[in-house]
Amino acid sequence: MQDVLTRIPQILDASWAVLLETAPFVLLGFFVAGLLKAFMPDDFVATHLGGNGFGSILKASAIGVPIPLCSCGVLPAAAGLKKQGAGKGALASFLISTPETGVDSIAVTYALLDPVMAVVRPVAGFLTALAAGVAVSASEKFGAVSEEPAPEKPQSTCTSSCCCSHKKPVQKGPVDKLKAGIEFAFGDLLKDVGGWLFLGVLLAGTISALLSPEAIERLFSNELLTMALMFAVSVPLYVCATASTPIAAAFALKGVSPGAALVFLLAGPATNAASLTVISRLLGRRATAVYLAAIVVMSFAAGMLVNHLYALLGLDIRHWVSRGGHEDATPLAIASALLLGLLVLRSYLPGRHESHRH
Repeated sequence: MQDVLTRIPQILDASWAVLLETAPFVLLGFFVAGLLKAFMPDDFVATHLGGNGFGSILKASAIGVPIPLCSCGVLPAAAGLKKQGAGKGALASFLISTPETGVDSIAVTYALLDPVMAVVRPVAGFLTALAAGVAVSASEKFGAVSEEPAPEKPQSTCTSSCCCSHKKPVQKGPVDKLKAGIEFAFGDLLKDVGGWLFLGVLLAGTISALLSPEAIERLFSNELLTMALMFAVSVPLYVCATASTPIAAAFALKGVSPGAALVFLLAGPATNAASLTVISRLLGRRATAVYLAAIVVMSFAAGMLVNHLYALLGLDIRHWVSRGGHEDATPLAIASALLLGLLVLRSYLPGRHESHRH
């Protein structure tokens, strides 16, 4: 305990370095999320996810990739889609691809990991969602499975504005749409994600300060065991895709392979324990078991394949991420970090979001 206390300055220093590198890309990602919110029609998702065919599953997997919804925000959205006639396969795909990745998390992945992972992560999320949707749809054809009602009040699973923001009326003018989208991104969405992002940054700093590469080498010497451990770590952590990225980057800097890091990035947002009970009510017990099995199989398969990809590219899977220290503390990085902190604090001001909602 005494050793941990003496390392607090080192933890804070490492966390600040992570924040400096992350903040400009987080702000960019949230800006793009605001554009999507502003100019994507509110009924766009519901229109394309009806029925139980492969087409709706494919669309659900693709549509979920850029949408900026967190692990909790996707639950009431999925419940609403179910009431509008979306099949269980499409729902399963949407429940995976939406929280596993988004424009904000892709930007942060590029900043903290590398360009290869920034491409691999959304592709793997899409394929995982597609496989899970097909598997869930196929499982429904075996035997008579009783339909379970959707939760009556899905909003109760989350108290954040992110969960309810889709109910806001769409402004008609382009300028009003843009204003509403930016307000959503840097207000509602940032409130829902910002706290978890800073927690992820702090955890990343703790890992950087307290774990040595030698300890990682001893604990994670077997690659399959490493993936299993990363999966086990990810399930109880209630972190969104953006917040999970600094944690994965910290492990990567200590020598964890890209495959193991990808397992963490894919499994965490889609399987956190807090949301599984609601997912079970949406899909049913049998379909939820298939949903989880598909995530496990696809995450491990993607992890092994990405390690082979890095090897083919001539990249060392033990030293595939490198990050500078305070020499990267440019004025832009410092200003972005301070602005991000102020925006997160602003999003928590009492009474703001209630007035916007009404």
